Amino acid sequence: MSDLGDFTEFEGDESADAGTDPSGEDGVGGDDVAGGDGEEDEAFATYDASPAGRDRGLGVLSASEGLRIDEDPEDTRLRAYVAVGNREDVRIGTYLLAPYPDAAGERLFCRITGLEYAQEYRADDATEIHARRAMRSQGIDEQDFKLMATLEPVAILYSDDGDLKRRMTDRVPKPETVVRRADDKTDIKTGLKIPEEGVFLGHLAVGGEKVRTAAEPPTIDYRLKDNYTDGDPLVFRHTLVAGGTGSGKTHAAKNVLRQYLADDRAYPVETGSDRTVSPAVVVFDPQDEYAQMHDDGELDDETARRLDREGVVHGGHDDTIALVPRVGDATYAASHHRAEHVPFSVPFELVHENPWLVAGSGLNDNQYTALVNVLLPRFRRQHGREGTYDQFTTFLDDPALKQELDETGRVHEATFDAIRRRVRGFGAVFDGDAKPITERVHEFVRPGGLTVVPTYHITESRHAETVVLALSSLLVDQKLSNDPRHERIEETPLVVGMDEAHNFLTDADSVQARKVIGKFTEAAKQGRKERLGLFLITQDPQDIADPVFKQINTTVVLNLGDEDAISAVNIPASLESKVPYMEKGQMVVYSPDNSEPVELEGLSVCVTKHGRD
Repeated sequence: MSDLGDFTEFEGDESADAGTDPSGEDGVGGDDVAGGDGEEDEAFATYDASPAGRDRGLGVLSASEGLRIDEDPEDTRLRAYVAVGNREDVRIGTYLLAPYPDAAGERLFCRITGLEYAQEYRADDATEIHARRAMRSQGIDEQDFKLMATLEPVAILYSDDGDLKRRMTDRVPKPETVVRRADDKTDIKTGLKIPEEGVFLGHLAVGGEKVRTAAEPPTIDYRLKDNYTDGDPLVFRHTLVAGGTGSGKTHAAKNVLRQYLADDRAYPVETGSDRTVSPAVVVFDPQDEYAQMHDDGELDDETARRLDREGVVHGGHDDTIALVPRVGDATYAASHHRAEHVPFSVPFELVHENPWLVAGSGLNDNQYTALVNVLLPRFRRQHGREGTYDQFTTFLDDPALKQELDETGRVHEATFDAIRRRVRGFGAVFDGDAKPITERVHEFVRPGGLTVVPTYHITESRHAETVVLALSSLLVDQKLSNDPRHERIEETPLVVGMDEAHNFLTDADSVQARKVIGKFTEAAKQGRKERLGLFLITQDPQDIADPVFKQINTTVVLNLGDEDAISAVNIPASLESKVPYMEKGQMVVYSPDNSEPVELEGLSVCVTKHGRD
């Protein structure tokens, strides 16, 4: 009979009853699988593997393949055997503790980075007999296999005068040391270097599920350092929030920015100063969403009480205005928020400090040099700082001026014509029919206030870009100036939020792009000293210029599906692999000066109003 025939006959042989009894008493027996005779099995069955008392922990460290801690993570070998009854509870990322028996209170804090089943006995489970046994049984007998967990050492926890502290892993634990799940909030926060106090971002999570403890509340809050006692507030070391469409990045950004507007949040105006000032938050908003932070969100009483217990600020922020740019005939009407609308215009005088504002059409270096060193200074001598954009274009239409500059060799006539052509098209942006922003500085920047600059109503992207760059440059210039004209900006701690930041801080070869990137790179470098924090929000982090990106200390990454975007955020590989699979609100945080890289679950609710009615 053929092999197929044998198999068919075997399948239909009810008398064999193969595999129906997992104990091995009939059919495919346990004796054969174990590889021993009946007497050995009887002896094994009567052996008591469990001393009196209850099991503790998840399992024990195994030295079967070596037990090694090394300066090179690639050479570290740390594995644990997970007992059968605990196997359903372990996940990649689970935090564990292993004590050092010869050192008072010292414990190895580690996390699971791999899980693997290995054979317990010298038998091949991938056979017809074993397969049929498994298919006909009601469950799997895991005792035939070992579940081995690969561990990554994170830190050693130890006590110092009653305070729990952490240090690098500098010693190897002993074989068969019992490992248990880390379930104490202080142990976990210390092990991961998470500050006890600071700005709330979310709750610690593993595999999309919040880490639970026996404390109340059972979750572990993740906070960003926000004082000068052991460094600098991380808000002034800059933050990037990256996430694709539908990932919840605006929801998350609102929740974080609302924390910076807490009534009791204030920073010293100078290092070592006793005088503190509440920060001002300015958000450039291309989708007209952030002015909703003026209004309360939809929180039920139980959620509000829970947030109060955890010290999370919630509710609308009364001191919120929508600072609306008047650009050409564009009109702004918003019924989805109750924040006050305050109109403003962009005066041409800002071009004197930032000539690249009118270089968006693509001036080359030679043309830009002529604009900066010859044309703008001469225009200013004739018309003063108050000269308008229309006066400037009329000034360039003077043929006598072109001839004079060409004959004196200061500006070639072809260069002059190129400048005259390319600075046109900004008439709608400058000198509109509202009070100029330079006269609204005290409304623009208010200690403890939120100012939202919407650009959704501006139809031409170049005009919207010019408005954002003009106002953000005004803030940066006054912050970095040794002789500021607007002391309100200079003396107020400032958080500058920029949604769709990739549209404004992109790396390119144009004069404008190079000047913008240079300005914001310098601002980022000086932010710590000048109390200036950049809060960038984007779905295309790969398009943000590298010099700016390198100054970002805290990276918050929600779901991203684009490989280039994921690679650009420059987070550890262990977190990078999670990003494409994260659900809405899940995030990873990479902030080397704050904690170990971690996974978080953001708040499922927005603490202010969010979403159109």
